[in-house]
Amino acid sequence: MADSDVAVKVAIFDLNGTLYNKSSKDEFYKFLCKKKPGRMRYYAQMLYYKILLKLHQIRKTEFKENFFNYLDNIPPHQVEKYARQFWEQEYPENFNLELRDRLDELKQNGVQIFCATGGLELYVKPLFEMYKIDGLFGTIVRYEDNTYKVVGLACKDKEKLNRLAKYFNGKPYQIIEAYSDSKEDILNSADKAFLITNGEAAPFCE
Repeated sequence: MADSDVAVKVAIFDLNGTLYNKSSKDEFYKFLCKKKPGRMRYYAQMLYYKILLKLHQIRKTEFKENFFNYLDNIPPHQVEKYARQFWEQEYPENFNLELRDRLDELKQNGVQIFCATGGLELYVKPLFEMYKIDGLFGTIVRYEDNTYKVVGLACKDKEKLNRLAKYFNGKPYQIIEAYSDSKEDILNSADKAFLITNGEAAPFCE
């Protein structure tokens, strides 16, 4: 059998509430408010869009664009600088170290490790300069007219699997393990799936 026909073994995990014990979109906002107190004025607007999302009155991609209005007028290089400071403050104390150790074990066994998160790649990427993995799939944005616009779809639900398939571009792969704090598509597509609740991993079966 040719090497190109051998399926690459993959482990995939969500970030918020899974490897990271908190919500990065909320915690990064709090961090940014300490740096730029004027950003607190966006709080009521953020709550409004959260309510719309919960009531299914807004699409997830539209929610991402509006929730992150608190980054308006902050160019990408500055957001990345703040994000690096933020993750240096959070890692590793506020991370699921048991899950990290499991991912490290899988790495040593030749499994490729991927994070698939709805968070913006813009502020998540610096984390994985500290904790190395094979790939990050997050919501991609572009900076346009001093605001951030989502490119394509928010990296949620089936889009996570679409991004993984695009990464391998036709090469066979096998998701041997998946981890998330919610019942999402990546769990249904894995040989072994684990639902994270309050930092504890339990086998998931639909």
